[in-house]
Amino acid sequence: MRRFLDAIYLSAAALAALFMVGLLAMVLLSIISRQFQFHVPGTDAYAGYFMAASGFLALAHTLKRGEHIRVTLVINMLKGRWKRGIEIWALGAATLLALLFAFYSVRLSWQSYTFHDISTASDATPLWIPQIAMALGTVVLAIAFIDELVLEIRGRRALQNPAEALRNE
Repeated sequence: MRRFLDAIYLSAAALAALFMVGLLAMVLLSIISRQFQFHVPGTDAYAGYFMAASGFLALAHTLKRGEHIRVTLVINMLKGRWKRGIEIWALGAATLLALLFAFYSVRLSWQSYTFHDISTASDATPLWIPQIAMALGTVVLAIAFIDELVLEIRGRRALQNPAEALRNE
């Protein structure tokens, strides 16, 4: 099961990287088109779609790598059962919020599909298409939070210290 979950997180991160490359392509296309006086409609909209997709799809991988911002001022002062209890409470609250976020993201995408919502930009893209990446990213994030909560409850969660947080400046 661990390998399967890690594969999901890694696959979402790989998709995020592909969307980041797509974002780069859209920005470069926009710059080149201005330099050579031709216009490619929708480049700004697609750059925005790709940026949102890369951000949402990278959330779970970032969480599992310990790179999300955590305010540990209070929790680092606690020891033993108190610390573990606060960790479980925080992960439980985060899991609930992630599940709600995932539910409403999937619902938004489905409603956009059902109502045939299209972008108001010049590209007129059906909105459910870019919203799928948001929905997928939030579902994978909810799975990652459930995973972290279960690991914490079972006493198997290993907190990762990101390199940036270890630097003293």
